[in-house]
Amino acid sequence: MLLAQAVAYEHGEGVPKDPQKALGLYCVAARAGNPEAQYSLGWMYANGRGVARDDAVAAAFFELAAQAGHAYAQRMLARVGAERGELPPCMRPPERPLATPPLEEPDPFTDLSPQRQKIAEMVTRVAPLYGIEPRLALAVIAVESNFEPRARSVRDARGLMQLIPGTAARFKVRNPFDAADNVRGGLAYLRWLLAYYQGRVTLAAAAYNAGEAAVDRYGGIPPYPETRNYVTRVLRLYPRDSHPFDARVAAPSPLLAAGGPRPL
Repeated sequence: MLLAQAVAYEHGEGVPKDPQKALGLYCVAARAGNPEAQYSLGWMYANGRGVARDDAVAAAFFELAAQAGHAYAQRMLARVGAERGELPPCMRPPERPLATPPLEEPDPFTDLSPQRQKIAEMVTRVAPLYGIEPRLALAVIAVESNFEPRARSVRDARGLMQLIPGTAARFKVRNPFDAADNVRGGLAYLRWLLAYYQGRVTLAAAAYNAGEAAVDRYGGIPPYPETRNYVTRVLRLYPRDSHPFDARVAAPSPLLAAGGPRPL
């Protein structure tokens, strides 16, 4: 899926051509060991496609792919020379959340149906790549869709993490009913919200439901019964006030600079 998305953005097939987006997607796949993605990155560096041409970096990518048996990468190594450059920062593993002590409350996701368990296992693998504790991601999914990949609300929110079309577009989700694609987009949004609200779980959860503009406008959790009930349900499944966040993802909300959220 990632590889197909990267190819589409590289060549403008069905989506606007975006070499930088292609590079990012190729990097995620290449870090996971996909030789075709490694070869494609080598090709982009060898031809200056979306990046400055750099034969040494290209050689480093071709070498990775060649070691995995990629025949064309082995041929390209003979063309770009013997020098090996340093792989770009996108190939470094993403930073993981800071360690947090285990929750004392029983895990509510230990006795799921086989179908839901399969989804939970996928989320548990992927969430740390976005700096999200799996239990928080699962709490949002449970409250949003009850683990139903085809869920669709009256407001046209779709899939496991109930992405509205605007949010799906914002985080480059092509098919919100594809479980993996939807979860990646939802996790990217949740990571952004946690950075924006500097790890305050109640504000991030409220914004996930009502939008960050509403949270900022009301100076905290908006006075919407739906949103307040939503936050209560998420916190029941993930009973923490704070969550690690990556300050590089988003500048803090003006709400925090104004002295913090108002009390309920």
